[in-house]
Amino acid sequence: MAETTLFIAFLAGLVSFLSPCVLPLIPAFLSYLAGTSVNEIREKDPSARTKIFLNTLFFVAGFSLVFAFVGAILNTVLVNVSYDLRIWLGRIGGVIIIAFGLYLIGLLKLPFLDKEHKLKVRKFKYSYLTSFIFGAAFAVGWTPCVGAVLGSILTLAAISPGSAFNLLLFYSFGLGLPFLVVGLFTSQMTTFIAKAGSWLKYFNIVVGILLILLGILVFTNSLSRIAAIPFLNDILLRYP
Repeated sequence: MAETTLFIAFLAGLVSFLSPCVLPLIPAFLSYLAGTSVNEIREKDPSARTKIFLNTLFFVAGFSLVFAFVGAILNTVLVNVSYDLRIWLGRIGGVIIIAFGLYLIGLLKLPFLDKEHKLKVRKFKYSYLTSFIFGAAFAVGWTPCVGAVLGSILTLAAISPGSAFNLLLFYSFGLGLPFLVVGLFTSQMTTFIAKAGSWLKYFNIVVGILLILLGILVFTNSLSRIAAIPFLNDILLRYP
């Protein structure tokens, strides 16, 4: 089951990056952090490309550190809870994840997710420090559509405290990897992202349905059944 939840956490990170309230803003956001522009990259300025990638690296390091810290805290606080309590945590967690799914589909209103909890971070003299702190702020004050997916992973971490650190770490990998790809190929990815708008409007519905299914599996303590799906089982066996 551990491999299953880690795989889900990694996919959740990818999903968070592709969400409609994150993906379209990424190129401009990374350019802002680096103090350069996409046009400079299109003009094949190697220094601008390097600067954006390095700032992206520090941004990813910022939110990864926060997520890893949260995972370590959950692991420390909840690892010794009794088996009976974990069963109830699983049931409560399943209901919470289903609620997140219903929210993304639009069938349930969750006011606290409709608000953006962003920390205001001023720019420092050194852009790398600014990027790192922005990354940490991104982890603490996520945007609404990321909140439902991240909230589901945090719920999984709470009901599986022994794997909490690894879950949040793999979530960071899933979220950070595409950030680094965009940071490395900003010009090309800007064109791709501009064309992606036509299908992003359906994204929340698909993710919401997947979260509802995940919530049902968590509620019924059947999450390990995902590993029985042939192609997922092959993937999990390759990365023990």
